[in-house]
Amino acid sequence: MHTVKTSWVNKMAFDNQIDNHVLRTDAPKVMGDDSGPSPKKLLLASLAACTGIDVVSLLEKMKVPFEGLAMDVEADLTTEHPKVYSEIRLTYRFFGKDLNQNKIEKAIKLSQDKYCGVSAMLKKNCPIVYTIEYA
Repeated sequence: MHTVKTSWVNKMAFDNQIDNHVLRTDAPKVMGDDSGPSPKKLLLASLAACTGIDVVSLLEKMKVPFEGLAMDVEADLTTEHPKVYSEIRLTYRFFGKDLNQNKIEKAIKLSQDKYCGVSAMLKKNCPIVYTIEYA
């Protein structure tokens, strides 16, 4: 079971106790103080972190060397309430020499289709499309 304890701080800010970590969420300056990420953007960060952990772990098991991995996530919100994501776009950017693109693509596909629970949950609401860049 996963447990998060959340308490109101002030205005629109909340402190979320997640295991031994405290993460503040807040609304932008219009409603809050922008003292932490918004809950919806935090979902996008969770997606990137979840698939990133999968991909790095799979590439280590495949003995695929790389020097770095960066991800960009963009998403469009619907205009009607409740505002939800209508599409999420994820870009994986790999850094290194002689990158094994076939194995990298296989690791990403495994993450997206089999292992990443955040991706699986979000896909029930909207499509997630991804691209891969090599530098």
